[in-house]
Amino acid sequence: MEKLKEYVSVKDEDHFYHQGAVELLIFNFLLILTILTIWLFKNHRFRFLHETGGAMLYGLVMGLIIRYVTKSPDAESGTVYECEKLKSGPSTLLINITNQVYEYQYKREISRHNVNGHQGNTMLQKMTFDPSIFFNILLPPIIFHAGYSLKKRHFFRNLGSILTYAFLGTAISCIVIGLIMYGFVKAMVHIGQLKQWEFHFTDCLFFGSLMSATDPVTVLAIFHELNVDTDLYTLLFGESVLNDAVAIVLTHSISIYSPKENPNAFDAAAFFQSVGNFLGIFAGSFAMGSSYAVVTALISFMHLTKFTKLCEFPMLETGLFFLLSWSAFLSAEAAGLTGIVAVLFCGVTQAHYTYNNLSADSKMRTKQLFEFMNFLAENVIFCYMGLALFTFQNHIFNPLFIFGALVAAFVARASNIYPLSFLLNLGRKQKIPRTFQHMMMFSG
Repeated sequence: MEKLKEYVSVKDEDHFYHQGAVELLIFNFLLILTILTIWLFKNHRFRFLHETGGAMLYGLVMGLIIRYVTKSPDAESGTVYECEKLKSGPSTLLINITNQVYEYQYKREISRHNVNGHQGNTMLQKMTFDPSIFFNILLPPIIFHAGYSLKKRHFFRNLGSILTYAFLGTAISCIVIGLIMYGFVKAMVHIGQLKQWEFHFTDCLFFGSLMSATDPVTVLAIFHELNVDTDLYTLLFGESVLNDAVAIVLTHSISIYSPKENPNAFDAAAFFQSVGNFLGIFAGSFAMGSSYAVVTALISFMHLTKFTKLCEFPMLETGLFFLLSWSAFLSAEAAGLTGIVAVLFCGVTQAHYTYNNLSADSKMRTKQLFEFMNFLAENVIFCYMGLALFTFQNHIFNPLFIFGALVAAFVARASNIYPLSFLLNLGRKQKIPRTFQHMMMFSG
């Protein structure tokens, strides 16, 4: 019996590694398809669909296949066992089954009405979107590349307008979406589609902060190919880069806003605590990322290049540059700040200072390295998003909520762009034309 148990354990472990290989093979296959599609689009100058849209479509198809073609697990895997003695969800669980102790780790919360036969499907579980992979591996190269590849002259010339759209505009969008969605939630409660306790006003604001981050990747790609006005491109690009970081910090601030009594009531102390937390995290992350870049430029690279001739070894120089840049993200996360903001401003500062201290070979290598990592990570994310539609276990489709979200996003974007552009034009020498405002509104 002991040998049989050991054989089954080894067999399960082998099966686990095989599943991992299959998962990577699927992503490889999707990325190969995406690259071939990009070549096709560029060859035929096809501009109606961006390559990231194609990656998402491929992910959708693959997710559909995995969902309904892969075999369902045993009925046992969909069973929910009650643990009355546990008061909260532990991060690690040790279970004694017939004198064999097994270790299980927390992965995510599952909604009760989504517990079904597919829940235990190993392939579905492995292909489900993993936030830790997204935030720690895929997102930092994209954000760093955005800061590292900025056209500094146009960016800093429009910095005031970009910051206004990114900070004030994101906050306006968050509040408008939150208010509109709260109205739709109240309507859903009234017609019996939701319970009173299922959605609070803070939940609607949380949703608003998530939806306020714009990523007009398709529009920017087309703008780049058509060589549109540089100021329009810079305003859109700068806003989309910065408001990702703003939305992440805003989301965190709303998540810790916790009124002591009624979640729907306004609590001034909790509000100002969240605002202070937002400003503190953003300022700390900005300082962390910028100081890392400045210290790297002034101490590490200048010193190493001049005194230890590191420039004679471009591979080592590029590797050190990459690792120190990634350290800005990791340091901010370790300090309880947001690594996304840190790595963004690290990239901006690195491009301004460190880049000029690199050898010619390393300049080319770092640009190509981060451009390639950005390309790969971006397409993996969009494939991942397509897959998540059918592999994620906690989807709840509600037509009224989805319609409300579309209306809210449209109104919030208009409430952001047009009033702020009017105010900015009062102080700008080079005005933002109405046509630019229309493009910014729709592309966001």
